[in-house]
Amino acid sequence: MAAEEDIKTSLPKEIFDVPMNSDLLHQVVVSQMANRRVAISHTKDRSEVRGGGAKPWRQKGTGRARHGSRRSPIWIGGGVTHGPTNERNFKKRLPKNIKKKALFIALSEKLRNDLIIIVDSFDINEIKTKKVIEMLNNLGIKESCLIVLPKIDSNMILSTRNIPKVNTIQAKDINCLDILSSKYLLIDKEGLKVIEETFKK
Repeated sequence: MAAEEDIKTSLPKEIFDVPMNSDLLHQVVVSQMANRRVAISHTKDRSEVRGGGAKPWRQKGTGRARHGSRRSPIWIGGGVTHGPTNERNFKKRLPKNIKKKALFIALSEKLRNDLIIIVDSFDINEIKTKKVIEMLNNLGIKESCLIVLPKIDSNMILSTRNIPKVNTIQAKDINCLDILSSKYLLIDKEGLKVIEETFKK
């Protein structure tokens, strides 16, 4: 544990010692959630429903209201007006420096609350879920955890996919939303180096 404390104190302050800014953090999290949102619900408007090629009845002389198409929204089986469509775009764009600062704030808050656990390396040489569970138990991790990998490690990824509330991510892809979605952040020394090289520019 003393070695881990030494590592934490030696972490770059521009990444792991950034003051809290809840407004900026909220803005970036909302943006990332919106960018991941997929528009699934879809209703057909009058141009998409079937039928309506011919005028239902002649314009005058029938005593009924005039109509031009059975696809009209006021007809049963007609199109839907102002309904949800899968063409909606929820994406929100933010400057890179804003997203980077929010990432540093999230990392700093995890460190301040002792929720970052640093290990020398992930010694997973085979696909073994039981081995990963034992490692997490030995580290005292009982709740959700994000494991930060220095590079793609299929053994670790496949070993953790059936463990509830445990996710993996590459250090170069680490982001504010994924950090805040898990309580603990588990990372090795090589992963810390990748984060520093990727974002300390």
